[in-house]
Amino acid sequence: MNTVDIIRKKRDGEELTRAEIQHWVDGISNGSIPDYQSSALLMAIRIQGMSDEEAAVLTDAMAHSGKLFTPQDLGGFSVDKHSTGGVGDTTTLVLIPLLAAAGLTVGKLSGRALGHTGGTIDKLESIPGFRTDLTLDEFLKLVRETRLALADHTDDMVPADLILYELRDVTATVDSLPLIVASIMSKKIAGGAQGIVIDVKTGAGAFLPKLEDSRRLAQSLVAIGSKLGRKMSALITDMSQPLGLMIGNALEVVEAIDTLRGQGPKDLADLCCELGAELLVFAGEAATHEDAILKLQQLLANGQALDSFRQLISQQGGNSSVIDDPSLLPRAARKVEARATTSGTIASLNALEMGRAANLLGAGRYTKEDAIDPAVGIELKLKVGDRVEAGGILAWLHVNSEEHLDTACSMVEAAYTIDPSGAQHTPPRLIVERIVGTPED
Repeated sequence: MNTVDIIRKKRDGEELTRAEIQHWVDGISNGSIPDYQSSALLMAIRIQGMSDEEAAVLTDAMAHSGKLFTPQDLGGFSVDKHSTGGVGDTTTLVLIPLLAAAGLTVGKLSGRALGHTGGTIDKLESIPGFRTDLTLDEFLKLVRETRLALADHTDDMVPADLILYELRDVTATVDSLPLIVASIMSKKIAGGAQGIVIDVKTGAGAFLPKLEDSRRLAQSLVAIGSKLGRKMSALITDMSQPLGLMIGNALEVVEAIDTLRGQGPKDLADLCCELGAELLVFAGEAATHEDAILKLQQLLANGQALDSFRQLISQQGGNSSVIDDPSLLPRAARKVEARATTSGTIASLNALEMGRAANLLGAGRYTKEDAIDPAVGIELKLKVGDRVEAGGILAWLHVNSEEHLDTACSMVEAAYTIDPSGAQHTPPRLIVERIVGTPED
């Protein structure tokens, strides 16, 4: 098969066959197709797009390019969750132990932070001793024995995606919808999940700020997952302001512990229950969405979800004493107050600027090589709808360095829009839309 002919065919807007897509993915994986040809095909796909059928075939081929877990490997009805990334998005740290406490099998492979969004692996690694670098054998053993594991991705799984992701980054094709979908779903398929829920963020702090773009992505993810036989749903959720009250790695672990204890921010707890309810219904652990919500709320209230998190930390080498004594987590040297310059009601809170400010303090990374300070970040006191007086505290910056501090503090203060009129402002709706698919055989 001639790769040039495949490039020409997609360049001209024609649909690629399964054999042609498989030839490309095989060539990516074994190195027989040079980067310049893959780059040309990526650009052709970026310009001409792909049908759902093409995207499903690409996803499946990428998933099979390396190690692949089957439901039999994992045992039980396995589920997974993916978020398109946000600011203060601590859902995975709460949701995964919560689902395990509800009786589901959850073996999740997560990623690290890049840009203004946080990474689950970085958050977990702020727990002393916690191992995220599990071998695939170690990962499978934990899932089979405890139904619960959370680890970093390995190069053994979906190697084609790793190669394509790096090429997309340098060829201006990162924003191609079928390539985004194939990248996300190939890892979920390779992970062996039978039920998958996608948290697609929308708003200022989201990867796709516009609702119409978030909707297109959610619909495409659900369609492709369904074509590959998975039970799929997607929730489009608000990221115009940060989720919860903490931004930063150790800070978000503290917030996750509070939430698992039933004492966390309402928006974070509500979102975790909404996402988890989709999967409980898929797995047959609840008859209705409402029943599932109630079950998950009970697990947060009675301590079983917290016990599940304690187990997760302990079995992966971490110091589970952080559950009872969060001071064992990394702590910043001091806290600096960000204050309001006028009185009024918080009308909006720009999540993107808050994420960027946290990065300036050292909570995130701009390149894969950047080091993260697990202790630093931002603790919100007020969010949309709250009242503030001039000079009142809006947030605390947890800092270890004076570098960029003034800039970060100014960014936090500017991220708040305060309405001096005294008019009421309602927090944005957390769940914007819900999209559910029907699995195909």
